[in-house]
Amino acid sequence: MSNCLFCKIAAGEIPSNTVYEDEVCYAFHDIAPQAPTHFLVIPKAHIGSVSEVTADNSGTVAHIFEVIAKLAKEQNLESYRVVSNIGEQAGQSVFHLHFHVLSGRDMTWPPG
Repeated sequence: MSNCLFCKIAAGEIPSNTVYEDEVCYAFHDIAPQAPTHFLVIPKAHIGSVSEVTADNSGTVAHIFEVIAKLAKEQNLESYRVVSNIGEQAGQSVFHLHFHVLSGRDMTWPPG
């Protein structure tokens, strides 16, 4: 999607602080971190949000969760939160599927 911020980041058109990259997904540090560790993991293919996950693209989502587990282990994160907002009212501001990974502080509910 040509006007999608996260598509542009995944394509390297907009600089980011890379955490991980493979052929399926890209992980990078959040520009406004809400915890000492806060990075995003996104699919390289455009998927609007969790509400657009289908049988055809669910393998991408499974792969992303494998990557999240791998990165958490590599970073010695014993406790962490994974968040995906779906829709404006839930706080989604970029309409490209992404998972926030947060760690390093006590998490409250609601998140924030």
